[in-house]
Amino acid sequence: MSTTISKPGPIDYAAMFFTALIWASAFVAIKVAVPEAGPLWLATWRVIIGFLVLLPYALWRGFLWPAGPGVWALVAITSIFNVVLPFFLISWAETRIDAGVAALLMGTGPFLALIGSHFFTSDDRINGPKLFAVLLGFCGVVLIVGYEAATNLGGASTLHQLAALGGALCYAISGLLIRRIKIPPIRLGCLVLGSGAFILLLAAPMVEGPPRLDLSRSAVVALIYLGIVPTGIGQLLRFSLVKKVGYSTFALALNMIPVFGIALGAMLLGEVVTLHTIIALLLVLSGLFVSRMAPESIRSVLRGRAKKT
Repeated sequence: MSTTISKPGPIDYAAMFFTALIWASAFVAIKVAVPEAGPLWLATWRVIIGFLVLLPYALWRGFLWPAGPGVWALVAITSIFNVVLPFFLISWAETRIDAGVAALLMGTGPFLALIGSHFFTSDDRINGPKLFAVLLGFCGVVLIVGYEAATNLGGASTLHQLAALGGALCYAISGLLIRRIKIPPIRLGCLVLGSGAFILLLAAPMVEGPPRLDLSRSAVVALIYLGIVPTGIGQLLRFSLVKKVGYSTFALALNMIPVFGIALGAMLLGEVVTLHTIIALLLVLSGLFVSRMAPESIRSVLRGRAKKT
């Protein structure tokens, strides 16, 4: 049984934007670390570090264990779809495709979340504003990545493209599962990361062999950052927001990832911010605004404009 979601407020949207920002920065850190660490060990280290970030608070508040084998199974499945598979798939995808293409493929997440929430929840259904909001956000994603990145999809490895899409699908599935587990967000996030770390520690040596211990300083810094910020803090925000506002609303923030990715590129790498970037940002912000409007409100606005004409 899932909990009832509430209408997001300004603080919720600010948290969504911040989550998108730190997740956008993860693409840069992955690019730095994955050539040396390997995709599976990269996923393992970031999950372990993220788990250690949340563990002190979870212990302080009183660690809650799943009540019964059914809840244990749900937590394990959530761990697989929330951290194990997406972290590995996205890291592996970025060994062959660039960050822009990965951002474009991850932009399909809101569509998947919208469809999943409609069919698998009772209080997070598709309506006109949400559908229009997702369309606006996806237009922003397309503008941010640009035609050149889109045409490069055919030149990259098909399997790596599918891996990035698989990561988006995993996040959509886990977002639906999170709401069905009645454990407070931070402690649930810690439990999911701990379960994910256990699974990855079993899988990584069998698939990639022992971990490399001769990583460069930049790779080590990137791994530590991935574990603390996008994984630890990011998972905390994600679990809290999904439980409060629903996954289809939270997933709209995923459209901001390419926007923030371009902004970080401009600040850190001196990349030029084009007019397309500004237009894309306006589209995404418009989508988030429309998503808050009830269908009746939109119809009222349209009727008012019709009378004036």
